[in-house]
Amino acid sequence: MPKSSVSQVVVKSKVALKKRGVVSPASVRQVALQWNVTGLIAGVDEAGRGPLAGPVVAAAVILDELNPIQGLADSKKLSARRREQLFDEIRAKALCFAVAQASVQEIDDLNILQATLLAMRRAVDGLRLAPKLVLVDGNRLPVLPMRAEAIVKGDALVAAISAASILAKVTRDRWCVEVEQQYPLYGFAKHKGYGTALHLAALQAHGACPEHRTTFRPVTDVLGRVVA
Repeated sequence: MPKSSVSQVVVKSKVALKKRGVVSPASVRQVALQWNVTGLIAGVDEAGRGPLAGPVVAAAVILDELNPIQGLADSKKLSARRREQLFDEIRAKALCFAVAQASVQEIDDLNILQATLLAMRRAVDGLRLAPKLVLVDGNRLPVLPMRAEAIVKGDALVAAISAASILAKVTRDRWCVEVEQQYPLYGFAKHKGYGTALHLAALQAHGACPEHRTTFRPVTDVLGRVVA
């Protein structure tokens, strides 16, 4: 991404944060940075913060400006088929990428925010090439050894973040399909771990399985009922 484009996105992001009244301490510390960065830029995003089960997955991507990918967008706005197509194209064309996760146990031990930041840091650490700048979707930053900026709605504004969003989403969705084979009573392949009526009914009927996040309601409610 050209330096001027990065600066414009960063300015828009800060304005959006102020309007929403949400500015993280990490974001405040970054405000004074001069965005004359030359070098590789990585985009970072996650999938799976909201579900009641499974790991939270993060991806980091450094795109190749000489090998552009058409149609990158927020993964939630794309069809499953299109995400799968772009998943393969990103892996083939990106300069480098890494996908990482934080486990259910880490989510329960740390809380979902800290587990998400941990997964993001692992994804950046896993990159084959070291970026000079990391652009992260949202309003919170993991602790990183290089410059970083949190960009609200970055998955719709920055191509590298869009690519990371797609890698993370497809990876987690595939996990849900796989775990369906182990725990077929819960319908993970359909609801992807979210608290849908189908999922809640399965929890009430069968209790929680080892992949459920014990600190998330209504999982805690089900476990409390079993203990009682």
